Amino acid sequence: MSDLIAGEAPPARRVSSLLQTLAAATLIQIVATASVLALTAIAPTVAADLDIGAYWIGYQISLIYASGMFSSAVAGTLVQRFGPVRIEQVALICFVLGFAGIASASIPLIVVASLFIGIGYGLNNPASSEMLSRVTPQSKRNIVFSLKQSGVPLGGILASFAFPFLSRYVDWHVALLIGALAPLSTMGLLAITHAADPIVPASSRSLLKGLIEEQSTIWRHPRLRALCGLGFAYSAMQLSISAFAVVTLVHDAGWSLLSAGSVAAAMQLAGALGRVFWGVVADRIGGGFLTLALLGLLGGTGYALLFFLQDLPVVLQVTLFVLTGGVTIGWNGVLLAEVAHNAPHGRVGAITGGVLVYTFIGVIVGPSSFAAVYALTGHYGASFMIFSLFGLAGMIVAWRAHRNRT
Repeated sequence: MSDLIAGEAPPARRVSSLLQTLAAATLIQIVATASVLALTAIAPTVAADLDIGAYWIGYQISLIYASGMFSSAVAGTLVQRFGPVRIEQVALICFVLGFAGIASASIPLIVVASLFIGIGYGLNNPASSEMLSRVTPQSKRNIVFSLKQSGVPLGGILASFAFPFLSRYVDWHVALLIGALAPLSTMGLLAITHAADPIVPASSRSLLKGLIEEQSTIWRHPRLRALCGLGFAYSAMQLSISAFAVVTLVHDAGWSLLSAGSVAAAMQLAGALGRVFWGVVADRIGGGFLTLALLGLLGGTGYALLFFLQDLPVVLQVTLFVLTGGVTIGWNGVLLAEVAHNAPHGRVGAITGGVLVYTFIGVIVGPSSFAAVYALTGHYGASFMIFSLFGLAGMIVAWRAHRNRT
């Protein structure tokens, strides 16, 4: 009997560690995404106050992800050197500084604040993937990573609803300062729940050497290369619809800011549920790449239909945004699970950071290109139609990777 109890004890501690780590990683992801999308939720109000066009929000989002791309590229080395918990704490500090800078209403400080938010966002996923990979059984990897990534649309919901709501009662500057309390409190919670996590430096490599080694590993691996392409295409779609949903409904369809924010929140909720749903689908059918191909097809179709948004009744406008959000925001957990599955043993955080470089490139190309197309056409639907090509291209890449698996 004593042998049986001793044999069962380690799995019990493992389950507790998994649940605790998943909860912490998901909460950090919610805060990270809310920090990125805070300005998009109140873009028309802020743009009017600063006397700039609301479509400039696309350039701000691209600036955030340009910064995130560089921090993600070196995040794997930093995680191995300092440990994932400390890197997560640094990311949360960056979000606090970002909220404060944007609240200043000074365009130069908003630029600096956006860079800080991007640094924090780029550090987050490699650190959280490393934390989760240490405690997640292979059989649960898709659902665990999808649950953690549900924090992205949940963060979008928080931003899309909370900031327009707060802006009705207090000045938007104050609303953003209230938002800074979220990363502050999360940082304290992480210090309590993971204070005992050991910090065991596993690498003394320079940041440049680590970056080169990670990219060499990725480009020698066909399936990791495919995941880079999918991250590029799908992130361009996800951030474009997240950044421009409110503005599109307000300017093209005549919605009020609060009503448009509610639709954006519903779209993000659909994305949160979609992430869990698609994670279950991937585990059930045993094909992450097959699931990613289906997501590309459905996402491209939804984007194409948004071209006709003005001609649709209100109910169909809402339905189209919600369903498209469930697809274009629902892909990330499956992709990160595939990265973890294909990464060399002990290098999940490093390879995740390397693959996410291309995800960040997609986000940089996405919203800024979307803004440029709108500046030329004056019609947000035209940008959605063009961007449907990202989904269709992703479908082809994912399907070929699925068919060519070994």
